Amino acid sequence: MTPGRQDPPGPGPEPDPASARRGRGDAGPDFIEALARGLDVIRAFGTTGAPASLSDLAQAAGLSRPTTRRILLTLVDLGYVRSDGGLHRLTPRVLELGLAYVSASDLWTLARPHLERLSAATHESCSVAELDGSDIVYVARVAVPKLVALSVGIGTRFPAVVTSLGKVLLAHLPPAQRDAALAEPTRSGVEPARVPARGELLEELARVRDQGWAATDQALAPAVRSVAVPVLDADGRVTCAMNVNAHAMETSMDVLVSQHLPLLREAAAELAADRALLAARPVTTLPRR
Repeated sequence: MTPGRQDPPGPGPEPDPASARRGRGDAGPDFIEALARGLDVIRAFGTTGAPASLSDLAQAAGLSRPTTRRILLTLVDLGYVRSDGGLHRLTPRVLELGLAYVSASDLWTLARPHLERLSAATHESCSVAELDGSDIVYVARVAVPKLVALSVGIGTRFPAVVTSLGKVLLAHLPPAQRDAALAEPTRSGVEPARVPARGELLEELARVRDQGWAATDQALAPAVRSVAVPVLDADGRVTCAMNVNAHAMETSMDVLVSQHLPLLREAAAELAADRALLAARPVTTLPRR
């Protein structure tokens, strides 16, 4: 289940920095609270907009003003924040943090041509997502304009239990890992209209695993339908999922499943084959001189 446009005129779903701090009470002795607070302040910019005042950032991050001020001064020194007249904004250097993941992963590079062909064949937005706790996180996407209530971009999070991508990923987890993921609070900042009861969810996940795909119909946002399938990595594990999403006024569930699903399965299989080929490539490490 994914909403369907990448470049909306307004802001997308707001993250909840405070939710990221829940559960820190049982953090281990090696947990660095100062680093966590710095990340809280960076995430707070997503809720306050830019430029933002010290008070707004402190409130959004759930921190005191003095602590927030010290963090901002540090971020300014590092080049991640620019301050002017008591107002603060992130600099483009923050993109390095996200690009570090993209650079370390070949998934976006591999997925993009398959998503482009799938989108051209279905005339719909197509995405690849991974599971992070109880949320899905979009790691690759090709979008077409759709007038829907939510917006999606790389890094967008949604609760897994009400998305087709999330159900596919949860369905292929071992029971202990699935339960641990579901026990984590969402960090998406999105509250679904209805969350399925545990028994209902487990029955659906079993069905999704057996049939090899999941579909949702306006479960997260009005007018949004989606179908998703797993994507295997080089070891045959399900580490991400691919989907096609459509507007309910334009595409019926029957079309989504009978016409788009076969194309989606083909694209996911091709991506899995590319991942296997990439993993099998010979790599030679030369000794240092």
